[in-house]
Amino acid sequence: MTDFTMQKGDDGVAVITWDVPGKSMNVLSMDGAETLDRLIDEALADDSVKGIVITSGKDDFAGGMDLNVIAGMKEAGGAQGVFDGVMALHRILRKIERAGMDPKTLRGGKPIAAALPGTALGIGLELPLATHRIFAADNPKAKIGLPEIMVGIFPGSGGTTRLTRKLGAMMAAPFLLEGKLSDPKAAKAAGLIDEVVEDPLAAAKAWVLQAKDDLVKPWDVKGFKMPGGAPFHPAGFMTFVGASAMVHGKTLGVYPAAKALLSAVYEGALVDFDTALRIEARWFTNVLMNPSSGNMIRSLFINKTALEKGANRPDVPDEKVRRVGILGAGMMGAGIAYVSALADIEVVLIDARQEAADKGKAYSAGLLDKGISRRKVTEEKKTEVLGRILATTDYAALAGCDLIVEAVFEDPAVKAEVTRKAEAVIPQDAIFATNTSTLPIGELAKASARPEQFIGIHFFSPVDKMMLVEIIRGARTGQRAVAKALDFVRQIRKTPIVVNDARFFYANRCIIPYINEGIRLVAEGVNPTLIENAAKMMGMPLGPLQLVDETSIDLGVKIAKATKAAMGDDYPDGAVDDVLFWMADQGRLGKKADAGFYAYQDGKRQGIWDGLKAQYPRAADQPELTEVQHRLMFVQALEAVRALEDGVLTDIREGDVGAILGWGFAPWTGGPFGWLDMLGAARAVEIADHLAATYGPRFAVPALLREMADKGESFYGRFGSHGKKAA
Repeated sequence: MTDFTMQKGDDGVAVITWDVPGKSMNVLSMDGAETLDRLIDEALADDSVKGIVITSGKDDFAGGMDLNVIAGMKEAGGAQGVFDGVMALHRILRKIERAGMDPKTLRGGKPIAAALPGTALGIGLELPLATHRIFAADNPKAKIGLPEIMVGIFPGSGGTTRLTRKLGAMMAAPFLLEGKLSDPKAAKAAGLIDEVVEDPLAAAKAWVLQAKDDLVKPWDVKGFKMPGGAPFHPAGFMTFVGASAMVHGKTLGVYPAAKALLSAVYEGALVDFDTALRIEARWFTNVLMNPSSGNMIRSLFINKTALEKGANRPDVPDEKVRRVGILGAGMMGAGIAYVSALADIEVVLIDARQEAADKGKAYSAGLLDKGISRRKVTEEKKTEVLGRILATTDYAALAGCDLIVEAVFEDPAVKAEVTRKAEAVIPQDAIFATNTSTLPIGELAKASARPEQFIGIHFFSPVDKMMLVEIIRGARTGQRAVAKALDFVRQIRKTPIVVNDARFFYANRCIIPYINEGIRLVAEGVNPTLIENAAKMMGMPLGPLQLVDETSIDLGVKIAKATKAAMGDDYPDGAVDDVLFWMADQGRLGKKADAGFYAYQDGKRQGIWDGLKAQYPRAADQPELTEVQHRLMFVQALEAVRALEDGVLTDIREGDVGAILGWGFAPWTGGPFGWLDMLGAARAVEIADHLAATYGPRFAVPALLREMADKGESFYGRFGSHGKKAA
């Protein structure tokens, strides 16, 4: 079977159907593009064909280009291979756009329409944009847009050039620079598509049969003027100046795709359409050859997709969750209940007091009400989701649960008590998971009568928004428990990583040193503004001081005290505690208290707190920006390597995806291992040796990294595209 097939009707309409075998969503491959090209040629050459409709044989139209194919272009042919491949797509889409017209008179073309039954993303919108009219089904669940910027590239199959000419640079900006997605009605209102109808195929057929001969796109008409003004038009000039400032303000220069996209739009607006397509292809090739783009595609698409499909799932039968019991109806438990019920899983939400259990269920009601106000949720959907949540104090209600998720206080005694109470009533084969961010799973499992069925599932807050879930395998955790946890996380549409048991697991093991390094810099008299901006200029979403404010300073104090009690004389963070404990003593507990490293007013951050300067005066000599950035980045990346060495991580793909989704490690790098590969092991060792000699052993080079530097290796070169350590 081929990806595209064509059926010519007696009415004179040729319907080309996109239906990739074995895929739930259509993606475009080069073979598929060649088939489409051949079918278009055949339909245009057939006198019996009056018009063409391109549609999908699936519920959705298309999910985009197969990024594995794009990566393959790069590997096989380098820059020239990428450019040639992109220009081949441009030629096919340009052929659809011109539709057999006479090149001089632009007359005689056959009308071509797109019929979208559902979601159309990336090339799934770029292809319709080349047709003469786009019909979409009235499907509120469908998403239409160009999300390429989210994985480090930009629309390179004509989407950038066509949308800019269709809407103007300013109106196109949210869709190109932010990857904004719209439902069909919003997409029509924005001008992305033309019609929203009940039956898009029937409507498209009817349209091509009565379409006028004049099918020429505005940009092919002599005298075409860019909506909103070209770059040297007074209005257009201001648009491009503002766009440039906006891009730099949001990316701080570390995301090459946004800058390249803007360059393609600016340069393309100065020339004719076909030259603009070549410019777009050139800038797309430039971005794809940038290591940042390759790393982002690898981590945020290829590796993320592989993990979500169960790349590291044990080979055991299906463990889909039917009914989940959640112990503790606080913020975490309530969030877990919401995402579970939303995924059609029956939920038993238990707390010590009925009032607390009801409040936990009300959290879901609040989120659903917010969805209703934004027209993303219906009243019927709200009733259905809330109907799946039983809020109670009665542990007997857990009797039919096949998975338990404990989400009570981070207190081993409390966790042990609820573990025993739950195991007294749940089925013998039920899996018990503890949601903990720091407590070792092996210790918590001692309270369980079935340690092989005991596992850690670490959610990040807020649960409904954070995509990563860290699954922690204890020393006695069995394979079925791992599979159950993975299947559950995939059911609730999150991205799982599986790590082995150790203090702080993986995510907190790396993020706590980042926060601590920022606090150390404050104690040394480094300007807090320099610290925060140094982090953001490396692509971190939050500086370390803002991050500790967001997560709460008293939580940091609690973690510090517990860690010191466990490590004794080996505890390395006394200098950090001096600052953190002093802040807590001042009542500055972070954003929740409207007082932390930052000053706040009514919950809104105002700037660095003035009192910090009085307690920790600014040093006369401030460090170089690069020095501060190296300290903040290496303290995380080196810890990620140690986690791999120690066997906490067994797959560098999980290390990179987990870092980006879990705490926002500079997404442009593709994660800590991707970043070290970009630097090169030898250069990374050189920088780390300097940091260790200057600031202490927390920057000591892990033996694995030094060995790789000596051998000229990289992480992905050594562990391969599968990312796993050798057994």
